[in-house]
Amino acid sequence: MPIDHLKDLPKEMLLGMLEDFAKNWLAHDGLWFQAVENECGIDTAIKLDAEAWEKFTKIEAGRVMVRHDLPDYGGLEALKKALFLRLYSVLNRQVITEETENSFVFKMVDCRVQSARRRRNLPLFPCKPVGVVEYACFAKTIDPRIKTECIACPPDENDRDFYCGWKFTLEE
Repeated sequence: MPIDHLKDLPKEMLLGMLEDFAKNWLAHDGLWFQAVENECGIDTAIKLDAEAWEKFTKIEAGRVMVRHDLPDYGGLEALKKALFLRLYSVLNRQVITEETENSFVFKMVDCRVQSARRRRNLPLFPCKPVGVVEYACFAKTIDPRIKTECIACPPDENDRDFYCGWKFTLEE
């Protein structure tokens, strides 16, 4: 197996490497986006980013399901677990609120990308068009009965205690 050389590393080292992998992945995503934006403009970059995320998020959800033995049609419980097993969950602070029998709200309380932009006094990145695709595809891959609704996401006004929020509802 290609990762056999990692088996004897201490847990702390492996956790640090996981964080590095997540940061590297996010840096590559951002650099790719900036390159497309510089070459083609923001509208084309967002359009292409949404297309990429539509495909990627299905792959990621499928791998999470297999690795963690989440069942097909696992409903909201499977989705809650899967959301906290995504690669960027290593970097961002996420919470689940407003749980009911057939819905819950997922909020990104701290987003590495948006927090960095805020520290640099830049406007928040307008990620809503991509987020709508990303979260809906992720949820539908976990369970096709789940409907996704955006509560708020940049460029929406940011007078709230989270960057983006999504309501997931299980429709029977």
